[in-house]
Amino acid sequence: MNGVLQVLGVTTPFFALVGLGWLGWRRGWLPMAAIPGMNTFVLWVALPCMLFRFGASTPIQRLLDPAVALTWGLAAAVIVGLTIATTRRGAVGWNDASFGALVAAFPNSGFVGVPVLVALLGPQAAGPVIVTVAVDMVITTSVCIALSRIGAGHAGEAVGRMFKGMLTNPLPWAIVLGVLASATEFQLPAPGARLLGLLADAASPVALFTLGGVLARSAGAGEAPHGAVDEGWIVAIKLALHPLAVWGASLGVAALGFPMDPFTLGVVVLAATLPSASNVTMLAERYEADAGRIAWIVLLSTALAVLSVPLMAAGWVPRVAH
Repeated sequence: MNGVLQVLGVTTPFFALVGLGWLGWRRGWLPMAAIPGMNTFVLWVALPCMLFRFGASTPIQRLLDPAVALTWGLAAAVIVGLTIATTRRGAVGWNDASFGALVAAFPNSGFVGVPVLVALLGPQAAGPVIVTVAVDMVITTSVCIALSRIGAGHAGEAVGRMFKGMLTNPLPWAIVLGVLASATEFQLPAPGARLLGLLADAASPVALFTLGGVLARSAGAGEAPHGAVDEGWIVAIKLALHPLAVWGASLGVAALGFPMDPFTLGVVVLAATLPSASNVTMLAERYEADAGRIAWIVLLSTALAVLSVPLMAAGWVPRVAH
């Protein structure tokens, strides 16, 4: 119990920011029209600065860890396959099933994971989390979008559009530049470093507050058309089965000669306990899937993660903190 309370002491402020954002938009203190602008600031300015700063200050071997990439990718394949196999029926075709799989396998590592896990375990936790973000953005997302096009017969075109979008997305570039800065021990001039720090420090509070607005908008959209069973099952996959899949995948990867140290394993398992990424809703809308269904999964997983993340962290943090 003491461990749970200690972890709650660290995680509560982060989830409280989400709650404050939800309350602010639900009460009408902030206009819904402001959400896209704040999302743009986070995704195009503040979050890239934060990822670059963590990447540049993280030893290069943690950023190029094949064990983390293989473990995370294998677990994602298991979760995507399980979700599609168990949800593609009735009104849920390939398009909706694929985006349901993506929201089950893609945690909110950027908005929630990096700040929470760094606060719990220290700056050294950033490296493994950054690797998981890269795998999710480049591989998991591309695979799920390709699968979503099976029914329409445009899988190759969808993947091409996805890679084109990644070329203009600042997050992968921020990770790449951070890796290069770490490898070359590059240091920004003092004024540039201070500017980068100010923007990076804004990422977590603005992102979490804005996430509250996104969830408030989703809650105001009405009941999910596919009902609680469909959304509840995918939330269970995300919060309960995804961490188990990561742990199991780590055993398989270790057997292949790529073991992870206990600290790194603890970080990636905790990353898998995080709620679903909110940007999957925007992707679902772009590819004409049921964005309302995805938004409800994000909402439910975030609400439950207020308790599930501290409970899981209380079990893992004492094992890996030292």
